[in-house]
Amino acid sequence: MAGPLDQFIITNTVPLQVAGYDISFTNSAGAMLATLVVIMIFMIGGMRKKALVPGRWQSGVEMCYEFIAKMVGDTAGVDGRKYFPFIFTLFMFILAANLIGMVPWLHPFTFTSHIAVTFAMAFFVFIGVTLIGFATHGFKFLGFFVPHGAPWYLMLILVPIEIISYLSRPISLSVRLFANMVAGHTMLQVFGGFVVSLGALGGVLAAGSVLPFAFIVALTGLELLVACLQAYVFAILTCLYLNDALHMH
Repeated sequence: MAGPLDQFIITNTVPLQVAGYDISFTNSAGAMLATLVVIMIFMIGGMRKKALVPGRWQSGVEMCYEFIAKMVGDTAGVDGRKYFPFIFTLFMFILAANLIGMVPWLHPFTFTSHIAVTFAMAFFVFIGVTLIGFATHGFKFLGFFVPHGAPWYLMLILVPIEIISYLSRPISLSVRLFANMVAGHTMLQVFGGFVVSLGALGGVLAAGSVLPFAFIVALTGLELLVACLQAYVFAILTCLYLNDALHMH
């Protein structure tokens, strides 16, 4: 019987070796490709008519656009609006990946449950924001690690703390998304197994499966909320980091 963590195993779907290197197409890569296709269908399909009075599909696309545009404007300011395409793409990619991973029966692979994927995105954000900070302020950006108004003798403690805090950003950003996805999907698998096991036994125990089934329905709703919330948290933290790089506060 498959364990609750078996759903996170990466498997090769198209084995491929090039010059001794394994570059096989995996279920994780397939899930990423499926995520891109879903986003493209959603965005292009929703805006193909560009009606003055939008329908439901176009309204959904415009709602996502306006939601992220407002978030970028409120957190990163006017100067951050030029980076809206990146923030919007990042949000939609994580959101679609999390939601597709919740589709029942198809058993899709949730690649945001792997720290290698989430850390790669977080590290890219970290490097990009740091480069923007130096491009905007030059070496004055190093002043970001020096708290204003603090006595000089406290700088010996505060500056290393600020540097460590800054360098830990990609770790906290990636672990938050990865841990929530792993925990949620593992709980769904465990309680889903309870329902199947109790139902298979029949009789009184089968009736006892009603409570776990009701719980897993509620847990699924909670996990859908977490999937959306984690995409929002990842995007808004990226905006806050961008605001620090642009305005140094």
